[in-house]
Amino acid sequence: MPCVLVVEDDPSIRASLMEILAEHGHAVRSTGDGFGALREVAQGSLDAVVLDLGLPDLDGGDALRMIRGISNVPVVVATARDDESEIVKLLNAGADDYLVKPFSGAQLLARLSAVLRRTAVPASVAGQAPPADPSSLVTVGELTVDPPARSAYLAGRELVLTRREFDLLAFLARHAGTVVSRHRLLAEVWQEAYIEDQTIDVHVSALRRKLGERASAPRYLRTVRGVGIKLVAPH
Repeated sequence: MPCVLVVEDDPSIRASLMEILAEHGHAVRSTGDGFGALREVAQGSLDAVVLDLGLPDLDGGDALRMIRGISNVPVVVATARDDESEIVKLLNAGADDYLVKPFSGAQLLARLSAVLRRTAVPASVAGQAPPADPSSLVTVGELTVDPPARSAYLAGRELVLTRREFDLLAFLARHAGTVVSRHRLLAEVWQEAYIEDQTIDVHVSALRRKLGERASAPRYLRTVRGVGIKLVAPH
């Protein structure tokens, strides 16, 4: 039974979210402030956190960064902020996904399910790092992606990527030279049919910056208008 921490300062919203999660088989813990969230995370035994940004004691973004300082627990941010730059900041700070308020219980459950699937550790390797396998490395130009180690390097420099950014980059690298449709990315990277329209664009934009390129001057990430995205070696 996955254990989810709900961090929400509005008692009625918190109670509603807890009820929805409990009804669908989740163990639920809750708190109404940022420092309470940090205490809960520090105790461990959490599978995911739903984090509201409008907290009374800490800005949710600061709370997220502090959580990331002590835990890799998946965090789904609940925010009323739909500005792309704000969302990019949250993803770069360690959020695994985000929901823009108001959102439905069905959307929350779908996002949590997708995050939990992506972050589950197979029983066969729990507690044990997988053996190194050079054949698993994917190289495109000066970019090297190591899926088992969840690491990526550009010209020998390790890239600092969020969990979702790595998932997206690794998928595109495995299909280098092939245009990948948005529909396929939703199905195979996000593993869900519905997300905010701008989610893929936000992640692609973040990856571009970390690869040292711009949409107006692409090197690795090429957008094929109306079709999808492909990863290629720079000319």
